[in-house]
Amino acid sequence: MSEENNQWERKLLEKLASEALVEQRRKRRWGIFFKVIGFVYVGVIIVSALGLASPASLEVNRHTALVDLEGVISSDSTASADRINSSLRSAFESEGSVGVILRINSPGGSPVQAGLINNEIKRLRAKYPEKPFYAVVEEMCASGGYYVAVAADKIYADQASLVGSIGVVMNGFGFTGAMDKLGVERRLITSGENKGFLDPFSKVNPYEVEFAKQMAEEIHKQFIQVVKQGRGEKLSQNPELFSGLVWTGAKSVELGLIDELGSIDTVARDVLKAEKILDYTEQDSFAERFAERVGVVFGLGVRSVFPEIGGRQNLGFQ
Repeated sequence: MSEENNQWERKLLEKLASEALVEQRRKRRWGIFFKVIGFVYVGVIIVSALGLASPASLEVNRHTALVDLEGVISSDSTASADRINSSLRSAFESEGSVGVILRINSPGGSPVQAGLINNEIKRLRAKYPEKPFYAVVEEMCASGGYYVAVAADKIYADQASLVGSIGVVMNGFGFTGAMDKLGVERRLITSGENKGFLDPFSKVNPYEVEFAKQMAEEIHKQFIQVVKQGRGEKLSQNPELFSGLVWTGAKSVELGLIDELGSIDTVARDVLKAEKILDYTEQDSFAERFAERVGVVFGLGVRSVFPEIGGRQNLGFQ
C-alpha cells in the first residue's frame, strides 16, 4: 500500500510539474505575443511620422513641381481625378515651386475623370497665373490622357511618344451564338423597354446600336471642343486629326498636337530654369502601406508563437 501511495504521489508531482512547465511556456508565449503587438504599434507610429515628412512636404526654395499621371484614368485608380487634382493643388500652392509639370503616361480612360482633371487644371492656372503649367508625355498620351494634356500652357513629348487617339469607343461582346449552341436560354425581365440596353446575352437591337452611336458621337464632339479650346490655332487642318489615330511625338509637333520635343529634365532646366524637381504626386503613406501588411505579419507572428493554433485551423493568415 505504501508503494502504491509513493507511485501515486510521484505521478501527481510529475503532473503538477508538467502543468507548471506548460503554464510557464504559455506565459512566455503571451509575453512574446504582446511584445510583438507593442513593436507593431510603435512601428506604425514611427512610420506615420516618416510619412508626414514626405518629399513634397519639405519646403525647397525654387524648384519645379512634378505630378505623375500614370495608367488608366478612372475613379478607382492612381490616376483618378481625386488623387491627381489633390496633387496638383499641392504643387501649385507650394511657395517654392516656380512651375508645375504633369508627366503623362496614359492610354486614356474615363471621360468624366479626365474632364474633372482638365477643369481643375484650368482653375489652378487662373488662380496661380504666375506659375506656368506644362504637360510632358513620356510613353503615351492618348484619348483621355490627351484630354487632360490640352489644359496645359504647352505640351512636350519625346519624338517616339504616342499622342492623340481623339475619339470615343464603346465596346462589348455578344454571346447569343454560343448560347444557342449550348442550349442556354436568356431570361431578361425589365420594367422599361430599353432597360436591357446592349445586353451581351441578347440579340443586337438596331435601335440600341444607333442610340449608342449617337451618344458616342456626342462625347466625341465634347472631346473635340476641349481640344480646340486648349490648342487653338496651333492645330493643323488635317482631316484625320480627330479620327482616333495616334501619332509619334515628332509627327505631333507638325500636327500641332504638341508644342515641342522635350522631357521633364529639359523643361525643368531649360524652360522653367529650376533644375531641382520635387515630386508632389499623392502616394499611399508609409503608414497605409505598412498597415496593409500588418495583418499578414501579425498572423505569421501568431502562428510562430502559437504553432498549435495554426496546426488546427486556418485563420486566413497565409
